[in-house]
Formats: sequence, C-alpha cells, structure tokens
Amino acid sequence: MNDPFEDAGDYSRTEPLRLSVPEAASGRRLDQVLAELLPQHSRNRLQGWVKDGCVLVDGEVVTEPKRKVLGGETLLVSEPDDAREAIDQPEDIPLDIVYEDETLLVINKPAGLVVHPGSGNWSGTLMNAVLHHVPGIEQIPRAGIVHRLDKDTSGLMVVAKTLEAQTDLIRQLQARSVKRVYLALANGVMKKDGGVDSPIGRHPTQRIKMAVVPESRGGKPALTWFRILENFPHCTFIECTLETGRTHQIRVHLASINHPLVGDPVYGKKHPQLPAFPRQALHATRLGLVHPVSGLKMQWEVPMPQDMRDLLDALRYG
Repeated sequence: MNDPFEDAGDYSRTEPLRLSVPEAASGRRLDQVLAELLPQHSRNRLQGWVKDGCVLVDGEVVTEPKRKVLGGETLLVSEPDDAREAIDQPEDIPLDIVYEDETLLVINKPAGLVVHPGSGNWSGTLMNAVLHHVPGIEQIPRAGIVHRLDKDTSGLMVVAKTLEAQTDLIRQLQARSVKRVYLALANGVMKKDGGVDSPIGRHPTQRIKMAVVPESRGGKPALTWFRILENFPHCTFIECTLETGRTHQIRVHLASINHPLVGDPVYGKKHPQLPAFPRQALHATRLGLVHPVSGLKMQWEVPMPQDMRDLLDALRYG
C-alpha cells in the first residue's frame, strides 16, 4: 500500500505537496483525510485551501471539502506562501530536554506550549523550537513529531531525529507498544480502578470537540485504563494509561463517565468546592518505548509541574 505520509512533511519545497489517500480512507470526506495527513494545519484552514482551488485530486481541482474520496488517489496540495513560511521557521525557544541521542529527542513539554503551528498559533510552537534545536529536521515529516499533547497538557513527548526512527515509532504507536502514563485530577469521588473502552470521533454538532461516537458513525476504537491514587472530598487523583492515542482521549473518556478533568474548559465545568485551576489537570508523566536503533526498552519519567503540585497541596492541606 502507498505510504499515506508520502512527502507530507517537506515544508521547504516550492512545488505542491504530493500525498496518497490511504485505501482505508475510502468513503471519507476530503477535508477529513487532509486533516489527518497534514496535522500541523487546522481543518478549517485546509477547508479554505480546498475552496480556493489549492487541492488537486488525481489531477482534478476539487473545491468541495465534503467531496468523498475512494482511497488510493494522489493529492497535490499547493500551500499558500504565508502558510509555508509560517510553519518552517526555527525559533530559539527553550526546551526541557529529558533525553537526547542521534536518533531521539525526549522533551518535557510545559503547559501552554502548542505542538504544531496552526490557526491562531503560527509561531512559538514546539515544532518551531525543534526546528531550531535540530538543524535539518525540516526534511522529516512534521519535523519528526510522531504524537502530540494538547496545548494545556504537560509532560513527555518523543521526537524522531531521522526518518527511519520516525517510521519505527509510528509503527510502535500503531502496535500499541508505546507506554504512555498520565497523572490527572478528575471531578467527583471515584470508587474503584477501571477503564473506558469507547470509540472516539468528532462531536456531531460541536466540531471543535471530540466525543464518544459509535464506530458506525466514524468513531475510532479507544481504550483508557485508570487507577486511583488518592481520594479527596470532591475529586480523585488518578493515573491513566493509554492503549490508544485518540485526540483528547483521556478528557473525553473521563467526561463520558461523569468524571471530567478538573479545570478542563471544554469537557468539564467549574466546581464551586474545588480550587480554581486554569487548565485541564493532566500531565504525561511516563513514556516507554523500544529504541529504534538499539532495540533496547527505554523509559522516562518526569514529575508533575508546580501548578499541579500546588493544586494537590491545596486539596490535602486546605
């Protein structure tokens, strides 16, 4: 099968990006497929490019974002100059580097840092920082970034410094062999450890949100395990382990069982008896994978940032 990410990440080129529609995408909308192949751009922006005639499907200009694809088509995407220039600028942004060798870069991302440039955040992102820190990485799709964290989620991320390493890590993610463990504070008192095995897809009416959606309506399998670490009168400190990596997965899954994250502005609500917290209380604390070159199992762990530690202290000691 053709590589769906063929030529997707060389943003310095002047000719159109050449992409292949995965066979598995048959029957899906063009804008949905573009959003998955070019995750560094917002879906709204990609819809605008389609309407402006910037996208060719098998050589034909298509201006309808809702156009269904068959699978296997070749897409040519002519990025506007302002978009291309915005996303490939290295910026000297400090990185909290946990581990680095010739193949991998492991970063402890602070809350508030956007991962990919996109609508409203065309600079000052993690990608801009990586482009500065690793000269030449612009030749790798998405500057070597293989997974992401939400803007206001803190914690560990891995970046591949070679194309071979990126391919290997993507395969590990697809095989669910990458270990990702999070610390979180959930609203309400949880009684026991458990898990949520519910497919996740785009919310049917609120397009900026994700939701539990049946697979028959486009939801993708998603599985989150959680373990209780500490109970408080109105919330619970938990550890979450991801089996899959869907957008907003932990946030959506916990909200679906009536335990949204403390501080979550999208899926939660303010609790009058909890301290105010300006973001979702979620931190990627542990990351484990197989090194793409050595084959050794590696694992990193970072503590919660100060704001979450202060929140826990406020809950413990009032």
